[in-house]
Amino acid sequence: MFLNPFEWTIAKRYLWPGKGEGFIKLVAGISIGVVMLSVAMLVIVMSVMNGFRAELLDKIVGLNGHAIVQAYGGRLDDWKSVLADIRESDGVVSASPLIEQPLLVTFDGRVEAVLVRGNTQEDIDALQDKTLMGSMAAIKPGADKVAIGSRLAENIGARVGDVITVINPAGRSTPFGTVPRQVGYEVGAIFEVGLYDYDGAFVIMPIPQAQTLLLTGDTIGMIEVTTRDADKVAQIMGPIEQRLQGIAIVRTWQQINSSIFEALQVERVAMFFALSFMVLVAAFNILSSLVMLVRAKTRDIAIMRTMGASRQSILKIFVTTGFTVGAIGTAAGLALGALVLIFRQPIVHGIELATGQQLWDPSIRFLTTLPARTDPWEVFGIVSLALVLSFLATLYPAFKAANTDPVQVLRYE
Repeated sequence: MFLNPFEWTIAKRYLWPGKGEGFIKLVAGISIGVVMLSVAMLVIVMSVMNGFRAELLDKIVGLNGHAIVQAYGGRLDDWKSVLADIRESDGVVSASPLIEQPLLVTFDGRVEAVLVRGNTQEDIDALQDKTLMGSMAAIKPGADKVAIGSRLAENIGARVGDVITVINPAGRSTPFGTVPRQVGYEVGAIFEVGLYDYDGAFVIMPIPQAQTLLLTGDTIGMIEVTTRDADKVAQIMGPIEQRLQGIAIVRTWQQINSSIFEALQVERVAMFFALSFMVLVAAFNILSSLVMLVRAKTRDIAIMRTMGASRQSILKIFVTTGFTVGAIGTAAGLALGALVLIFRQPIVHGIELATGQQLWDPSIRFLTTLPARTDPWEVFGIVSLALVLSFLATLYPAFKAANTDPVQVLRYE
């Protein structure tokens, strides 16, 4: 719908009402503000929820892979042949042996329940970029050094160089009963992956060291698998699961964390549906401001009609005026949303300082920082929703203006 110079001039004049029309100007400003806030709120909320899901998935997959092949009874004896078979399977990017066992750690009189994790040297070295203190290069077979999570280090008060004691209740049998096995390890590195539960529980060591601690011999407990596509992991792991029937079970990241991700998906859809009503409210604001504008400009409309302006011209003028209000509000909302997302962490800290309340508790929300990841297609959908509702809101007042009868309006002028 293209406007000629006359139509565009009148539309620009009506976008900013003149003197004596302050109330109309106020309503138009409110309409822009409501559209801006509704679009910004949708962009911010959807981006944060997408970021939460993506960050959670990245960090979980970074430690556990896309799938876990877990041996029955916790011990996989012929694990080297199984590992080779998995690595040769179609769709598998990498596979690594893994030992994971819940034990206890004590230091300086403090005791914490932990997950002792035996990793390959390659997997240990991959955590170097997440190391806060020390070096992952020090965590190697025979060195009697381990890496612990940052929250665990805080909880027991340990630092790099301190010696912690790992307690294995399944110790050696003696004439006096089973004696728990206690082994001291020097803290060689402190890491932070960004997941509160992991940072507060993991003690990482080389596989040979874990086998010695757990007295398992040359066996492992599980194999972590990374696939080509995380969303198609069930299809990729299907043939592997069939081949390992009776030997091990296969659990994907979707099964292990199903409750968390299903809850996130339901909340995401519900939030989008609820916040979309804000855009609808903004559209009603545009409608009301246009109705008031049409009533205020009834005499002007009648004069333009008597001077030769067609019904179509009047229709286009008021549709353009209302749609431009929606477009300005949408653009401002995108800018505001982007600004809030860029400075989201300082904003959270500022609110916490002002209120004295902790808004982002890592122990509840899993992640240590507020994440955000903007999906261009979602932004496109939000913008389309705002613009379409803005356009629809202009139709009634625009048709009302186009159907104005100049004879009736100017009869007593």
